[in-house]
Amino acid sequence: MIPGVLGKIKGKTFLITGGTGSFGSEMLKTLLRLHPKKIIIFSRDEKKQHDMRNMYDSPLLKFVIGDVRDFSSLNRVVEGVDYIFHAAALKQVPTCEFFPMEALKTNVLGAENVINSAIKNGARKVVVLSTDKAVYPINVIGMTKALMEKVVIAESKKTSESKKNKTILCGVRYGNVLYTRGSVIPYFIDQIRQNKTLTVTNKDMTRFLLPLTEAIDLVLYALVKGENGYMYVRKSPACTLETLADAVCSIFNYKKGHVQVGIRAGEKMHETLIGVEELLRAVDTPSYYKIPPESQGLDYNKYFYQGKKSNAGKNIAFTSENTKRLNVKEVTKILLKLPEIKEELMIHKQNKLK
Repeated sequence: MIPGVLGKIKGKTFLITGGTGSFGSEMLKTLLRLHPKKIIIFSRDEKKQHDMRNMYDSPLLKFVIGDVRDFSSLNRVVEGVDYIFHAAALKQVPTCEFFPMEALKTNVLGAENVINSAIKNGARKVVVLSTDKAVYPINVIGMTKALMEKVVIAESKKTSESKKNKTILCGVRYGNVLYTRGSVIPYFIDQIRQNKTLTVTNKDMTRFLLPLTEAIDLVLYALVKGENGYMYVRKSPACTLETLADAVCSIFNYKKGHVQVGIRAGEKMHETLIGVEELLRAVDTPSYYKIPPESQGLDYNKYFYQGKKSNAGKNIAFTSENTKRLNVKEVTKILLKLPEIKEELMIHKQNKLK
């Protein structure tokens, strides 16, 4: 557990936007163990809220149906909130490619609504969740998340220099979180259930490997340590998709293997968590990178006439291609720790015994 996190959570009120997703569900478990005053789950999904309400049956939970695109529905629940985790987003690459304006409304305008409401109601801190796709974006989700980060940084400048508004705005950025909605491992598992050959876009494509618990730790780190306008990145190993598919096949003793089907529109060969330009100012800690805002205050004219010397040519970006690369044995060890994999293994063994 992150040092100091108990003092930040005990007796405080939290709002989780998009709180019925993978992140919200795991964060909820963590918060409930640390005695908050109240946790508000804000999302559009009535069914998931119903299931979550029945699962926890806790007087500390409040469920609100609403949409971050709608400022008024959001603003009604922010009053009295101490901390906000902003996880609501459209995040699947194909969906955003087909419906770019919907992604813009949710990922950018929705984030702006969260920030404005937080400032208006005096929330202490907002932690937004971003993605590797925001760095050198080539797809709609990356472009909208990059814009979201820019909105956070721009608004943080105003709150930093305001005597009245003290809301801290910061964010976290991470790559592939294992076994979350839309990630490849549940897709592989579904194909195994259907007795199909696993489909891999490109065997040499690399992805960071981050368990959901470590993604939660990153957000808690930002909750405790987060400074205005900063982005925080957890250091993570990576592997190729071929290695990942081989590890899944090994775990389930699956003999049909995998086949390449080609890269989908909007996909990158490698994930980038920190760009070259950001690394010039990033602070390297044992487990995290802290990326301060590229800020020159609120003096608009400085952006035209003042710059900084750098050694950009001597740096490379932090990517899934150049981070620590795991082999099949190492990936298998990580996957076997996931509760979802443990559950699937039990089901798989029971089915074989029938």
